[in-house]
Amino acid sequence: MKSKYVKRSVFDGPLLGSLTVILSLVLSGCASNLPEESPVQPEIEMPISSPLPSPMSPLSYYQLLSRMTPAELGRERMVLAALPRSPNTQLRLAMLFGYPRAQQDMPRAMTQLDLVLKSNDPAAVALHPLARILADNYAERQRMDAYLERQGQQLKESQRKAVELQEKIDDLADIERTLPQRPRAVRPVGSGGAK
Repeated sequence: MKSKYVKRSVFDGPLLGSLTVILSLVLSGCASNLPEESPVQPEIEMPISSPLPSPMSPLSYYQLLSRMTPAELGRERMVLAALPRSPNTQLRLAMLFGYPRAQQDMPRAMTQLDLVLKSNDPAAVALHPLARILADNYAERQRMDAYLERQGQQLKESQRKAVELQEKIDDLADIERTLPQRPRAVRPVGSGGAK
């Protein structure tokens, strides 16, 4: 026996078509009011020896440095030195000059960072926060290196003085051994005895 009530879905028949049209109009209206976004460009890792600066971010570049061998770091330094000076290139040079696993040149790294920090170029201004962090980090490393060098010099000086003192003690011991032995003092035997 069939039920006289037929369940109809809201999405059956002409209602479904109307809903679809209304929904598409609403969505297209919302989409037309959205601000236009520039297409997102993926970061591309260019070969290390590429003559063109790659569009990767400075932090990605710093991570790339950690995967390079010392020989590759040397080649990268030559490539960056040959590129025209831009804030991005200067920041990368500073990273490379201050990188711990590469041949460090902290004065040159600080010079590159100063150039970026003093520039009013919009590209440089965008890099100012990172350049300031690197400059602070490099300055602290220079202070620590100077402190460790002073400590090392003080240690060497202390060791030199200890060696000199030990030599003086040894010389005094040699002098003491060469001195003639003193005769033992003999006690005079009392002559008074008993009366």
